[in-house]
Amino acid sequence: MLESFRNATSNDVEIVLELLETSKLPTAGVKDHIQNFILGFQNNTLLGCAGLEIHGQTGLLRSVAVSTSKRKNGIGSRLVNAIIGNAKTQHLSSIFLLTETAENYFPRFGFKQVSRAEIPGSLSASEELRGACPDSAVVMMLEL
Repeated sequence: MLESFRNATSNDVEIVLELLETSKLPTAGVKDHIQNFILGFQNNTLLGCAGLEIHGQTGLLRSVAVSTSKRKNGIGSRLVNAIIGNAKTQHLSSIFLLTETAENYFPRFGFKQVSRAEIPGSLSASEELRGACPDSAVVMMLEL
């Protein structure tokens, strides 16, 4: 079903932004971190994406989106696992994420809910934490 996974390039920004907008996810900061996105394609059609912002030794998992018609096929899981693998390769100590709708999805990867106070200061540079994602979002963390 899934033809290929690959790292995103600057040429992919527009199709990633389109998928995120369709999925009602924040787009702020995507252009700055596109090189750390992984994309899933079938017949040159973008099916899913997941991104990683790297701030010091900490990562921020963001923009996990799968095309509505392709959900429940394991694409999101494969993308998240690929991002976690990249974070380990880059020797990050932890990955955080913010979510309004998927707090029950991410524990399968080892993410645990934490308080906003546990977010390291290095992540304050992220657009997601500077207002792109609302204060009501659940914060989750994965120790690597």
